[in-house]
Amino acid sequence: MSTQSKPFSFKGQKIFVGLDVHLRSWSVTVLSEQAVLKKFTQDPSPAALNKFLTNTYPDAEYYSVYEAGFCGFWIHWELHNLGINNIVVNPADVPTMAGERLRKTDAIDSGKLARSLRSGELKGIYVPDSLATEIRSLIRLRDSLTKDQTRHKNRIKAHLRYLGFDIPEEFQRPGCTWTNKFVLWLKRLDLETDYGRKTLDLLIAQYEDLRAQQLKMMKELRLLSRTERFEEPLRYLMSVPGIGQLAGLTIISEVDDIARFKDAAHFASYVGIVPMCYSSGEHDGTGNITVRRHAKLRWLIVEAAWVASRKDPVLSSAFVEYCRKMKPSKAIIKIARRLVNRIYFVMKHQQPYVNCYVS
Repeated sequence: MSTQSKPFSFKGQKIFVGLDVHLRSWSVTVLSEQAVLKKFTQDPSPAALNKFLTNTYPDAEYYSVYEAGFCGFWIHWELHNLGINNIVVNPADVPTMAGERLRKTDAIDSGKLARSLRSGELKGIYVPDSLATEIRSLIRLRDSLTKDQTRHKNRIKAHLRYLGFDIPEEFQRPGCTWTNKFVLWLKRLDLETDYGRKTLDLLIAQYEDLRAQQLKMMKELRLLSRTERFEEPLRYLMSVPGIGQLAGLTIISEVDDIARFKDAAHFASYVGIVPMCYSSGEHDGTGNITVRRHAKLRWLIVEAAWVASRKDPVLSSAFVEYCRKMKPSKAIIKIARRLVNRIYFVMKHQQPYVNCYVS
């Protein structure tokens, strides 16, 4: 008489999974607490990974990691829903040995992630929820449309130069370019053949389509600014000199939860307005501004600092003092660092900023 074998179980054990994710496939490395269990390639599907883990290593605790990149956070959300403890890491934070830099493959990358996860060397980045991610995408699209429109303006000007046309002086003054009057001049421009006219008309039509999309986008952002999620925080943030509606929406959407920063210095490090350090032995010094940054936020805050250096009396006085010791381009970084403190304060305490006056 045959007897049924006792089902095996990995209860109480931890399984560590490193994922090197790509569009059409994932490279997977699976480790136990003592050994390498398996390396393989699978379809880009969290459900397929979960099926393999639950069938091969039933009842274990599953931990996984992948690098932030083009795929966003949907993999993270699905893995968590399936009961897998996943984190997303900054690729720059993954420890890499010299040999792994010289010989790089997907299998090596996934093994490196799994090994670092098992040793506790990895710290996950902040992952916003799906609503915050989609709002962030809407605001970022506005920047993409602005860049597309600028490229198309340059394309039209280059086409005019190619055909030998000079833009009249009246349209070269600040604020006079790309007005309705200038577009009308383009439409009435006398070209030698119908082919030249058709080419310019198509370029103008593409520009007008981009402008219409941008206007529609601005309406959507104004509606967004009146929602419960943004209205009050935006009002506090706009009390900071140099921060307007678009800048405020961008900061709120990118930061999402200011409570994840323990203090203003931590927030400044996230933005990237801190110096690099070069200290060893008797040498103790700091370098230029760090190359590690949130590119959009740092650019935005530095631009806002130029406005704040004129509108805020304390910052204006500090800027003049800094300029006596260094170039304005470096002095404005110090003003931006102070502006980060003000932004952190109003977002953390949900109260408006009040200008201080120098006696």
